Amino acid sequence: MKTWAKILCIALLVYTIVGGFLLEVPRLNIVNESIRALYFHVPMWFGMIALFTVSLFYSILYLNKPTFKRDTYSVEFIHAGIVLNLLGLTTGMIWANYTWGSPWHGDPKQNGAAIALLIYLAYFVLRGSIENEDQKARLSAVYNIFAYAAMIPLLFIIPRMTSSMHPGNGGNPGFNTYDLDSRMRLVFYPAVIGWTLLGVWIATLRVRVRFISEKLLNLEHE
Repeated sequence: MKTWAKILCIALLVYTIVGGFLLEVPRLNIVNESIRALYFHVPMWFGMIALFTVSLFYSILYLNKPTFKRDTYSVEFIHAGIVLNLLGLTTGMIWANYTWGSPWHGDPKQNGAAIALLIYLAYFVLRGSIENEDQKARLSAVYNIFAYAAMIPLLFIIPRMTSSMHPGNGGNPGFNTYDLDSRMRLVFYPAVIGWTLLGVWIATLRVRVRFISEKLLNLEHE
């Protein structure tokens, strides 16, 4: 990742943390000051989806023309996406504990996020169970397409078809101009970019490490 992108990532996250805790937020029933979690919980999910989408893109490219680089990018962007998934689940549970009374209610979106996490964790179980590198990369690329196709309905379709406590699902109104007002947008949108850049940073670091490991392995075999 370019130096300017790293600086932008750090600046946006510092701004998100400071602004998220110190700037004024609208007074809403039930959520009250806990609405500040919106600056962390939701942008992490946006970042996760962006990372999984990039991984899907590289999996499709790999199936079209297999290369080590494409497989590596696909794998490492899933690693980074899982990090944001775990952070999103954790911040969501903390927020739910204050607004719903307990960290886990079995809400359809909570369950869907947990199932999506398990599906992506199974991706690494699959890779670890195959010794042949070409077969491992090809099968995991196909599985990645399945995982992404399963994640979308789990997070965005099924919760809207059932009763859900999350805003915008199951008849529960989503955040509107009264919830996400102009003051919150000043922090929310930079937070989305900041957390997404953090995920990209993590992924690119892991890609570099894997490239170096592969070069060292090739040198040992020469």
